Amino acid sequence: MLLYTAYETGKIPHSEHPNPQCERDGWLCLNGEWELKRINPDGKCSFSGKIIVPFSPETLLGGIGGEFILNEEQSLVYKRTFLLNEEQTSGRVMLRFGAVDSRCSVAVNGVTVGSHACGFTPFSFDVTSVVKAGENSIEVTVIDDAFKVHGARGKQSKNRGTIWYTPQSGIYQTVWLEFSPTERIENLKITPDAFNKSVKITFDCKERVTAVVFDGDKEILRESNNNEIEFKYDFILWSPENPKLYTLLLTNPSGDRIKSYFGVRSFSIVTDKKGKKRLALNGKPYFFNGVLDQGYWSDGMLTYPSDKAAEDELKMLKDMGFNTVRKHIKVEPMRWYYHCDRLGLIVWQDFVNGGGEYKDSHIRILPFLGFNHRDDDYKYFARESEYGRSEYIQMVKDIISALYNSVSVGAYVPFNEGWGQFDSKKITDMVKSLDNTRIVDSVSGWHDQGRENSELLSLHIYFTPLKVPKDDRAVVLSEFGGYSMKVDGHVYDDKKEYGYKRFRDKEKFLSAIKKLYLKKILPLLEKGLSGAIYTQVSDVEEEINGIVTYDRKVQKIPTAFMREINQTLYAEWKEKIE
Repeated sequence: MLLYTAYETGKIPHSEHPNPQCERDGWLCLNGEWELKRINPDGKCSFSGKIIVPFSPETLLGGIGGEFILNEEQSLVYKRTFLLNEEQTSGRVMLRFGAVDSRCSVAVNGVTVGSHACGFTPFSFDVTSVVKAGENSIEVTVIDDAFKVHGARGKQSKNRGTIWYTPQSGIYQTVWLEFSPTERIENLKITPDAFNKSVKITFDCKERVTAVVFDGDKEILRESNNNEIEFKYDFILWSPENPKLYTLLLTNPSGDRIKSYFGVRSFSIVTDKKGKKRLALNGKPYFFNGVLDQGYWSDGMLTYPSDKAAEDELKMLKDMGFNTVRKHIKVEPMRWYYHCDRLGLIVWQDFVNGGGEYKDSHIRILPFLGFNHRDDDYKYFARESEYGRSEYIQMVKDIISALYNSVSVGAYVPFNEGWGQFDSKKITDMVKSLDNTRIVDSVSGWHDQGRENSELLSLHIYFTPLKVPKDDRAVVLSEFGGYSMKVDGHVYDDKKEYGYKRFRDKEKFLSAIKKLYLKKILPLLEKGLSGAIYTQVSDVEEEINGIVTYDRKVQKIPTAFMREINQTLYAEWKEKIE
């Protein structure tokens, strides 16, 4: 069934500035209509038409129509022209991509400017030397061979069904040009510290940089230095209950100007008054109460239809009383994290799985029976490909670099349910060396590698009684629930449905949700449960266990109903744990 959301995309979709964490006034959005060709291995064209970037050709919003399939042997060739003036070409010009699935090479005015692998991370090229005032051309050639080379693919599957979804390809996040003076501020890193009420700002620039901090419209701090500036101040700490943000303005003598922002907060693990390990926010035990978010949309697939669509969904979760979102097996555009920052939703960020073909016995059956396997056995986890492992490691570095300044990102999740898992201890140590300001949920679900390898015990429980095992680590229920209810007229496939417990009656469905939280989750708080992530925000294809339908037109769980349940949980936490 063709399912469209109610959101308008406009002539130039996603035309808002794509990166509020590092915003320059000089930029040009390259979204909108592009030429697209699909090229066969013999060089012949098997499709030629127009596409609306940043939507993949397989999506409804891409504008191609019909069922579009890109085979591994085929390639996509995107083309368009753009106009620049003398001022725009007088300094440095960067060409930036949010994401392209899965590998691409880019040419500007006939000159190859670079290539990129991994379909889930942002990248950019310096095109200063090849652009000119007047008309310019850009050509992006894409191959989608992630399955073949064992690269990152996420929830995409050639055999879609149940929890695996239809593959897509090509450009699926914003493309834009950024203009700046020749001497520019680069590699901005903002590191807040709630314990010392300070923020450290580092950057690369040959000139002296001035940093100014604003609280609303009021300037409160100013300092100039080379490469590093640290502010200490009585900052109001950021939290979901009070998502306080400060505006940051950076300038240099050449005229480069970056607008950013920050919040002061700290994520850690502490011991509570009863001796149990707890996840903490700003040094105090905190119950991370959230929802798993696949980030798939019925008309845009991996690309939400508009900025408002993303904002509305996050507002819904916030209004329901949740304080956390687990971003599952994908990376969103930077504006999505900006909305989490300002609305006050903590993000648990998954890294994206890859590898070969997974065996059901290894990732579902044996773990369900309690068997964990050592993850240096590459063959067992379909990780024999050295290329696939090296791409994963580079992807981890790129994700951390991209999200480092996001206030809301509180945890990284390297591996989920054994999908392409390998060397989790080494990966965790690498993540900590790159960013020690976040919690690391090394192995989410199963194939736990033991206390020495992970600071969390991260459980997925759908079919067995919910419990908190005896463990000297902090314990989180990183997936549970998954209750499904079909809404006629709003399902992807009327004949297929997948969920962990099925309901047909709405009253029984809501009664079960209430019982799940108040009879099963609530008693576990005192026993050591530090976080709970319900599956999931929306239906995705035939997996219909969402709070909302795939087209986002029907909300199955009323906002006030869920908010009351969550308020009861927080009251219990405050009384028994804090």
